[in-house]
Amino acid sequence: MSDILITADELAALIDGAAPVRILDVRWRLDRPDGRPDYLAGHIPGAVYVDLDHELAAHGSPADGRHPVPTSAALQESARGWGIDDGDTVVVYDDLRSLSAARAWWLLTDAGIADVRILDGALSAWTTSGRAREVGPVAVAPGSVVLESGRLAALTIDEAASLATDGVLIDVRAAERYRGETEPIDPRAGHIPGARNLPTTANIDADGRFLAPDTVRAQFAEVGATVDAPIGVYCGSGVTASHAFVALTLAGLTPQLYPGSWSQWSNHPDRHVAVGPNPGAPVPPTAGRHPETASAGGLVP
Repeated sequence: MSDILITADELAALIDGAAPVRILDVRWRLDRPDGRPDYLAGHIPGAVYVDLDHELAAHGSPADGRHPVPTSAALQESARGWGIDDGDTVVVYDDLRSLSAARAWWLLTDAGIADVRILDGALSAWTTSGRAREVGPVAVAPGSVVLESGRLAALTIDEAASLATDGVLIDVRAAERYRGETEPIDPRAGHIPGARNLPTTANIDADGRFLAPDTVRAQFAEVGATVDAPIGVYCGSGVTASHAFVALTLAGLTPQLYPGSWSQWSNHPDRHVAVGPNPGAPVPPTAGRHPETASAGGLVP
């Protein structure tokens, strides 16, 4: 289908073939971050479990966000623990419409693994194809892969703020979180001033498969994201923004990921916050003053 997505049939052929393939089960969600019990109850044969919170993220201060990007050394240690060697094809999947598996795709691609695929349609694509699942843990020999991050475009907090003015910054969270009507986990509600909203769930169909590139490209064009504009994406903590990064890439665009996302921005009290359905005024913070909030009408205390 592409050099990013893989179907259940294609994955089954890889498993039966002679070329090395490593399958990663990246089950995680906000309300149930530990996906190991579900993994043990049934997974794609040969898959090893990946802990998103502890293996696909670092741990720092709240000002770093909830899921900071791990160092190259830490990611390499984890990847070797999953049995990955240089030259392996890696397939990632979850049971959340690829929203968490995309985080693994982004990190591993950024770190230099040349062939990382996302199972299009997630775990349900495997089960609905009539194929069996394996129960219990999978033991693998330690791998020897060498990783070095920095191959994909990423934004710092300052670069994200600038892109909201100089390009197109897209908030891919649910609309109610973007508008600031609810915030279930981060300290402040709203969005980065100047950011536009297009939830990444709009990029997949009812079966969790990515929509056709032309359809995705048209949707992003509606919020100003075209081949001529610098594009950045963010979400709550950099997980689902990775999914939007994949969708944009499949659509032939060149995105940049803001890994710190809203969890980092909202933990910096010197950063302005916008609320409401419109982007709001992208203005720099004022040192020494309580941050104001940008609304559709500008700034309010």
